[in-house]
This record gives sequence, C-alpha cells and structure tokens, in this order.
Amino acid sequence: MNFEAVKAIYLFEMARTRRTLLQSVVSPVISTSLYFIVFGAAVGSRIQEIDGVSYGAFITPGLIMLTLLTQCIGNGSFGIYFPKFTGTIYEILSSPISMTEIVLGYVGAAATKGMLVGLIILATASLFVDLSIAHPFVMLVFFVLTAVTFSLFGFLIGIWAKDFEQLNLIPMLVIPPLVFLGGSFYSVSMLPPFWQAVSHANPVLYLISGFRWSFFEISEVSPLVSFGIIIGFLAVLMGLLVWIFRTGYWLRN
Repeated sequence: MNFEAVKAIYLFEMARTRRTLLQSVVSPVISTSLYFIVFGAAVGSRIQEIDGVSYGAFITPGLIMLTLLTQCIGNGSFGIYFPKFTGTIYEILSSPISMTEIVLGYVGAAATKGMLVGLIILATASLFVDLSIAHPFVMLVFFVLTAVTFSLFGFLIGIWAKDFEQLNLIPMLVIPPLVFLGGSFYSVSMLPPFWQAVSHANPVLYLISGFRWSFFEISEVSPLVSFGIIIGFLAVLMGLLVWIFRTGYWLRN
C-alpha cells in the first residue's frame, strides 16, 4: 500500500475545500439555519412534539442526513470527474499507484469533508434546540458508514458522468426528494397507510430512522434493519467498483 500516494490525493482534495470555504462549509450552515427558522416558526408552532420529542430536535437528524448525503455525493463525484474533465485522469491512471489507493484518497477526502460539515450542522442545531444523543457510539457508526458509502456512491457517479449535467443529476434531483420523503421533517406514522407503504420503499428512510434512533431511541424501523441496509448498499457499491476497475468500463473510455 502506497500511503504517500493516498496522502497526496487526500491532501489535494482537502485543499480544494479551503479554497471554496464559502461554498463547502458556510453555505450548508446558512441553509440549515434557515430550515430551523422556517420550519421552527411555520411547522413547530403547530406540531409541538413527535413521539415525545420536540419538533425542532426531531428534525435535526434528518437535516444532518440531508447535508451529509448531498455533501458526500457532491464531493465524491466532483473529485474524480474534474480530472476526467481536464484530462489529468490519465496522469493518475499511468502513475505507479493502484486503483485501491486512488479510491482511498478520493473517497476518504469526500467522506471527511462531508462529516466535517455534518458536525458543524450538529453544532449549529444545538444553538436552536436542546439535543441529547442517547447512543453516541451508534450515532458515530451510522454517521461514518453513511459518509463513506455515499462518498463512494458519488465517486461512481463521477466516473459515470460524461458532462456536468449528468454529474449534478442525482445529487440535485434524486437525493433531496428521497431525503424529504424519507421522514426528515415528519414521522412516517403520521401518513395514511398507502403512503406509509410507499415511504418504506424509500431506502433513505432507513438511514434517517437509524440515525434518529441513536439520538432519541425512536425509529420507524428497527435500527438493525437500518444498519443492514447501509451495509448492503456499501457492499453493492464496492462490487460495482471492483467490476469497473477490472473492466475499465466508464473509466478509460
């Protein structure tokens, strides 16, 4: 394992965050603050509690998950797409480093940036509502697994994308609706039976539910099921990545 190569890619990607600090960090914090202000005033005044938890605290895990997913996918996809766009990907592919080291560098940096913003969102949320984490270790496991999994997902999107439109298609048009419809701002049990069944077909529901359980010990589904979903998705992505690297499909063409 060439750790110097992994370190070089990792530090290069982290340096890009410092150059785009307003976009990478400040913008998500402002957006989250607006969510708390708007939803707290408009919805929180009508829904005081959900399952014994104040509405502002209840939506916090969903907001963190929304930010974590969009940030990890965006950072992971752009990190590998930009070398493709500029042509420097061939320098990386011809260098004496393995595909594993390339993935570790790019995905590790994307996950780190996503978790950094997620922690800032958590700190920001504590300014608006009283938060307590019932199971810190479980929260950390879900947090890290989600960041790594969706950074890898973003990495695959960056390999697949042929232009900036495709690059932004899933992060902008697919992930936010899934998060919003996954119980971020409400309990699925509040929906009619038909829409409850539809919501349970949404994989993001399980991520938010497991993450919320680590805070308040309330969830729409079993935390073990949520853990199995994220592990299964990670395994599928890793299998797809192995296939791409073995065949060169999407990467060299």
